[in-house]
Amino acid sequence: MMTMSISGKKQALLENIRNHGSMLVAFSGGTDSTLLAALAREAMGKKSHCVLLDSPVVPRAAVEQAKQIAADLGLTLDIIPVPHLEDGNFCSNPENRCYHCKKISAIHLKKRAGELGLTCIADGMNVSDTNEHRPGLVASNEEGILHPFIETGCTKQDIREIAREMGLSVWRKPSAACLSSRIPYGDPITTENLSMIEEAEAFLEARGFGQLRVRLHGNIARIEVHKEDMGRILEQKDAVTKKLRSLGFAYVTLDLTGYRTGSMDEVLK
Repeated sequence: MMTMSISGKKQALLENIRNHGSMLVAFSGGTDSTLLAALAREAMGKKSHCVLLDSPVVPRAAVEQAKQIAADLGLTLDIIPVPHLEDGNFCSNPENRCYHCKKISAIHLKKRAGELGLTCIADGMNVSDTNEHRPGLVASNEEGILHPFIETGCTKQDIREIAREMGLSVWRKPSAACLSSRIPYGDPITTENLSMIEEAEAFLEARGFGQLRVRLHGNIARIEVHKEDMGRILEQKDAVTKKLRSLGFAYVTLDLTGYRTGSMDEVLK
């Protein structure tokens, strides 16, 4: 079977999006949703609209970045607060936490789409995501959320390549996930532990670490960075330990396996 070129995949995406007539894009400012929003604007113009769902599980810096990206690209963006921490199913942090999250999110996305008279809602889920533990995808499918990248066979790498060719600054932006993904299943999600994680990661990002996670295990911080960055973490161990202890972590550790997505899901395998 012939492999479709990046240009061909972009055209397939534009056709897929255009066929829906109008679209509300679930926007985060990450590479996936930014590309989808840019393509929707190209295919539909003013018949596309972006919504960022804001809640305590989203870092403040990510919200500001998303606002700036939308402004730079001329995207129409609404920011809607979502009270995830008022939902007991979500805060109890079960293995299908993302299912409950997406169910809550769908309520707000559908409401806004209805207000704007848009025919569909779409997100940036892609083929690479289907290889991971993604209960949120089940919920999105149940709620009728569309996934243009999955429908056209686009992987994460395809998305980055299309974004690069389109000159989007986010084409190599580090992958992100909500702050609750740093907490082991079964441990409650609270405003306090989310804040600890957010501040710890912001501190490390300010020191030049790009792709990273600070996972919270009780009162222990488990830092994940790429293996080539481990030396730099160790060089700064005193400053890192001092800062994270000031945030409430009793112990600060470095995960020798290095950064990888979904490390909290490894206990499920």
